[in-house]
Amino acid sequence: MYTIVTGAAGFIGSNLVKALNERGESQIIAVDNLTRADKFSNLVDCQIADYLDKDEFIARLAAGRFDGDVAAVFHEGACSDTMETDGRYMMENNFRYSLALLDWCQAKEVQFLYASSAATYGGGSEFKEERAFEAPLNVYGYSKFLFDQIVRQRLPEALSQIVGLRYFNVYGPRESHKGRMASVAFHHYKQFRAARKVKLFEGCDGYADGEQKRDFVSVDDVAKVNLFFLEHPRKSGIFNLGTGRAQSFNELAVANVNACRALAGEAALPLAELLRQGFIEYIPFPEALRGKYQSFTQADLAKLRAAGYDAPFACVEEGVSRYVKWLAAHA
Repeated sequence: MYTIVTGAAGFIGSNLVKALNERGESQIIAVDNLTRADKFSNLVDCQIADYLDKDEFIARLAAGRFDGDVAAVFHEGACSDTMETDGRYMMENNFRYSLALLDWCQAKEVQFLYASSAATYGGGSEFKEERAFEAPLNVYGYSKFLFDQIVRQRLPEALSQIVGLRYFNVYGPRESHKGRMASVAFHHYKQFRAARKVKLFEGCDGYADGEQKRDFVSVDDVAKVNLFFLEHPRKSGIFNLGTGRAQSFNELAVANVNACRALAGEAALPLAELLRQGFIEYIPFPEALRGKYQSFTQADLAKLRAAGYDAPFACVEEGVSRYVKWLAAHA
């Protein structure tokens, strides 16, 4: 039996493939779009059974080529560019493609685990998996939000597992191909290695300079939660996937700079001293992001914990330090 991972050459998809390999699974069909060929490098150290283009894969599904041969589908493929303005492309790629996979998995009684997003919540201050708290600010968030609504309609009569995971701010290995959409942790590392300086936005929405807060979650933890649900096929629903703890961009920058300094044998410094010495600098908040920016996110983990996932999540200080070491080793 195969496990299918869409978006397999992408950030979270490739980390899932690697995590599956580490538990002894190699009968994996990797599905992606390699128009941007540099993503292939994310799979070089992974074991897969086959690779298919995303369009060829859907055609093969429709033709019945995989009937009876698939145990689970991890659907991680999507356009994740929150600044994308082509709504037709976003809805076809993120919504309609996802719906075709959901229909097939239900018809064949295959486990279906997919990537939703904290972007479904928009600029709100509560992050519970309930309709009352959902108000996306961009078409990316809307594409994820709309698919979640379809899933909610299907869940009461579902024939097999359906799990949607609302990723918060994920960072970690195998994301360098994402360019501007790579995590802030990645960009901080690149900035410091290039100029020994990290740039943060000045205050906005009532927050002081660098004090906007996000729920930053390590991709290692994201993979662990996905595998937990794979191992518990009777558990379904839409769940937040963050740490449950909001940390400031200042904290993220301090963790990154000090991890880089540690690689050079230099001592850790507090925020005030890093600012005084110019290692951290504040820049004006971009006008293009006003009204489209989440200044605060923090996953409510009540549903995830109630489902039985009780493992701890790495804080920024732990996760970023580990990530910086990985980046330095894979420069």
